[in-house]
Order: sequence, then structure tokens, then C-alpha cells
Amino acid sequence: MPSVALDGEPVPRTGDLPAHSLAELGDRPLGFYVHVPFCVTRCGYCDFNTYTADELVSRDGTATASRETYAEQAVAEIETADRVLAGDRPRVSTVFVGGGTPTLLSAEDLGRIVSAIGDRFGFAPDAEITTEANPETVTPDYLRRLRRAGFTRVSFGMQSARPHVLRVLERGHTPGRPEQCVTWAREAGFDHVNLDLIYGTPGESDEDWAASLEAAIGAGPDHVSAYSLIVEEGTRLAARVRRGELTEPDDDAMADRYLMADEALASAGYTPYEVSNWARTEEGRSAHNLLYWTGGHWWGVGPGAHSHVGGTRWWNVKHPAAYAARLAAGETPAQAREILTDAERRFERILLELRVESGCPLELLDAHGLAAAERLVVDGLLDPRAHAEGRAVLTRRGRLLADAVVRDLT
Repeated sequence: MPSVALDGEPVPRTGDLPAHSLAELGDRPLGFYVHVPFCVTRCGYCDFNTYTADELVSRDGTATASRETYAEQAVAEIETADRVLAGDRPRVSTVFVGGGTPTLLSAEDLGRIVSAIGDRFGFAPDAEITTEANPETVTPDYLRRLRRAGFTRVSFGMQSARPHVLRVLERGHTPGRPEQCVTWAREAGFDHVNLDLIYGTPGESDEDWAASLEAAIGAGPDHVSAYSLIVEEGTRLAARVRRGELTEPDDDAMADRYLMADEALASAGYTPYEVSNWARTEEGRSAHNLLYWTGGHWWGVGPGAHSHVGGTRWWNVKHPAAYAARLAAGETPAQAREILTDAERRFERILLELRVESGCPLELLDAHGLAAAERLVVDGLLDPRAHAEGRAVLTRRGRLLADAVVRDLT
């Protein structure tokens, strides 16, 4: 959950949504994102809305927010969602708990939040319930308790298998721990396990990246995510790059690392169903992320969390203390919102659907976009067979240049 503040129009104190947005609720799946904003330490590359314990203490030494009361606050927002989304609505298809470090909360508190969603909205029969996890914050017992609490999928932040790369990222876990966590998760009864990787860290070599891929694949998850490092302004990593202590990631090296990942994962039986995500089976794909990419509705719970229902997008106040105060006063924690125009919604459909394996329908494109699509087929960035069948689908080379392809099509 990025920490950048956005402008928008005021939200009613009740959090009520426009009637036209509520009217769309029954048309597409509904998911929940739950943001847990707590971390033991802040990683040097992280620009997410997270807080360490020291950052949640006032000048007089009292805590302004705490992990111990967070589940209660999340449940209060879920109750708000239940009221606002009253009427014809689908059962919840997906829940994704992210952060921050969700596993700093007890498994029982995480389960309490999930149960609150299920009690008020009901779960679809095949609902996917995921939590992110820092490898150093879980044990075999904790993972068993998570599974008993209703979680069906767990995603571990691995990033790299090389100690010097982890040090640059300021990641707190030791090499080998994420792989051990995959084994523990399997023993706890999780059928679906993801490992997150990052490539392009300053000082990382091709050999380092190959070793990370080998370790991740060898651990046996059914899903792997691999993201290029982005040096975000305001982070410690950006400051080190600016001072010349570290070199900025090189675009050509990033492209090479992506191709290395795609080749290694494909050889191991993983399919790239989205630009940065590979799964061994269709069941192993992230249903929650697919909900985002294919235009589903979702409610974001927690400080700084974003939501989208029927063309209305809103975001909560960022600080945990402000979030708690709003809920205690019986008000929505939403800070601002925007109501998307038809043109904006069409652009976002193209932007997101193009990233997935099935691509986006050509009928979404205007005359300029259709002409561009024909050129992109000739240039080898869009698949010619899919184009002939009425869809824009990225080739492997197109995945490398996905942002440029979107600009051409829109």
C-alpha cells in the first residue's frame, strides 16, 4: 500500500457510495484487501504505508496506535462496509491481508478479521484467503493456526537468496528461511504458497539472480512473483543512490533478469499468467490479484487502504491513530474519493487486462489504438493469433515493454 497521499473529493461522513456504483455490485466478484500497517523495521527500499513501534509513540511516550487493538478497528470498518454495501451483492470471493507485516498480528487476530468478513458477507464456496508473511515472523505452529483460522494461501517475502543483496534491501530474514517456510506451510495444510522475489538490486549479479531463482523454484511453491526493483523517492535506498553509494538499476540489466526469470520458471513448469506472476496450475493463480486486473470490486480495510466499487475509488486516512479515531467516532475512515469517468475506466481496463495472459478485447480500443495494435503485432509485441481473434495479448518481448505498449494503445 503506497504511502503517497492523493487528492480527491470529500467523502460523506457515513461513507455512503453513489447509487450508480452500488447498482454494479452484483455484476462482478467482490474482494477485501486488509492492510496491516505495522513493521518491526522499515526496509530501505519500502515506500508503503507502514510504521514501526517507535513511529507510533507520541511525545509523552504513549502509544497512538497498537497491534493489540488493530483487529477490533478492522472489524469496525468491516461493519461499515456491511452497511454501505447493503443490498444485492455477491459473496466475497477473495481476501488478501497485506502490509506492512501482517504476521506481526496473532494468527487468531487475523482469523478474527477474516471471520468478520465471512459473518457479514458470506464467502463464495471456493473463496481464496491469503496473507503475506515475513519469513522471520512465522513458525510451524503459527502457520498451523493460520490454516485453522481459514487462510487458504500464504505469500512469503523472499526477495533474494544472497545475503549481500538482502543487506542492500535491508531485509531482516536470513537466506534459506523462506524456503523452510514453504515446507512448514505445506505441512500446515496450505495447498497454495507464493514466494516474492525482487530483481535489479544494486550489487546483484546475474549469478546472484540465477541462484535466487534456483532456490525459489527448489522450495516448491506453486506460485512465484518477480518484481523489478523501483527506487522510490523518499526511501533510504533512494538517498543512497543519490549520494552515489549505490548505482541505480540498469534498464538493460532489468530486462535480462526478467528473461532469466521467465526462462527458469517456464522450464520448471510455471506459466506467466500475468507480467510479473507465474503459477504451476490454474488453481495456483492469485484469484485476488486477478480480481484487481479484471475489474472486480474490492473494499480496502485499514490505514491508507484503497477501495473500488462500481467506478468509485476511495482511500482511507494514512496514519493508524487517525484511522482509529475516525472509527471510534462512528465515522468512515475514508479520506477522499474520485468517481471515474467512462474514459478513465476504459483506460484502466486496457492498462490492467493487457497485463494478464488473456489480454484485453480489441473492442476497447479506439481508432488510434486499433491502428497501433496492428503495428505492435508487426513489431512482435502483440500476439498475431490473438489479434486475429479480437484480443490484444502481449508476447514475451511485449511483456518487457508492457508500459510502452499501453501508451501506444491508449
